[in-house]
Amino acid sequence: MSDSSTFETDKSLACYNIAAVERDTGLSKDTLRVWERRYGFPNPVRDQHDERLYTLPQLEKLRLLRLLIDHGHRPSKIINCSTPELAQLISANSPEQAAPPEIEAIIQLLLSHDIEAFRTTLMQSLMRQGLLQFVTHTVSALNYWIGEAWLSGRIAIFDEHLYSEHLQNILRNAILSEPGRGSAPRVLLTSLPGEKHRIGLLMVEAVLATEGAACVALGAETPAIDIKHAVPAYAVDIVALSFSSAIPQAAALAGLAELRTLIPHNTEIWGGGGALARVRKAADGVLLLRSLDDMRYALQRWRVEHLQPDGQRKTPH
Repeated sequence: MSDSSTFETDKSLACYNIAAVERDTGLSKDTLRVWERRYGFPNPVRDQHDERLYTLPQLEKLRLLRLLIDHGHRPSKIINCSTPELAQLISANSPEQAAPPEIEAIIQLLLSHDIEAFRTTLMQSLMRQGLLQFVTHTVSALNYWIGEAWLSGRIAIFDEHLYSEHLQNILRNAILSEPGRGSAPRVLLTSLPGEKHRIGLLMVEAVLATEGAACVALGAETPAIDIKHAVPAYAVDIVALSFSSAIPQAAALAGLAELRTLIPHNTEIWGGGGALARVRKAADGVLLLRSLDDMRYALQRWRVEHLQPDGQRKTPH
């Protein structure tokens, strides 16, 4: 047996280890294990070391499940559907309207695999619009329409990966170049283990940077206990967590509730992202944000409550 991410359990059946499935689908290892235990799918085979191996049909079904979950379907409602049934659901979810021309032009560059033109066009949009408008309008629209293109089969997984990688690099550089960063509040940005998606975190950081907040960016997948220790170490006022649609809603709420018990109540906890889009109430002391505009309003409210007109804190941190 090979030590690569692709295995052969027999001469005709190719299988993929859990790390390869996680990379390919964006579904975390924890999510895959929970689904296996709760729903009986996926049902991997095991190698001689008792490691999970997933067949190609399972991988293809998991890709479709991830796409539908990103568009609001609950795993419990669709996980027992066949692959053809999932494909029909995807077709039914495909939008009839077309993307705005400026967004479609960028998608076409991605589809043509013209990497330099794709990146240049994104950079020109950033310079023309400024970081705040670029994130709230162009990036938000691109995320939606590229998701729709993926849903309808127009773009491949590797195209989506390229989009994600280049956009992350552009946003990081733009954030570092943003003037006026570093005033209160100090916001710690991260996600909990199992949430690998970074674009949402970078979009939040970009908006906060344009609003003059001080961001402590820890990247993705920080254990709750490490967040607890980081709060006093960096004198954090707010902990902001991102949960994409790939994370089960219950897991996102449980993570926020656990974190609330670990962090002093004078430090606010904000949660947002696709996993929380339909949640009406979280644990006490947790603020749910539905949009980037919601976050801007929450930031303004925090400053009214905690800062004097001259920008000094009303009470010691």
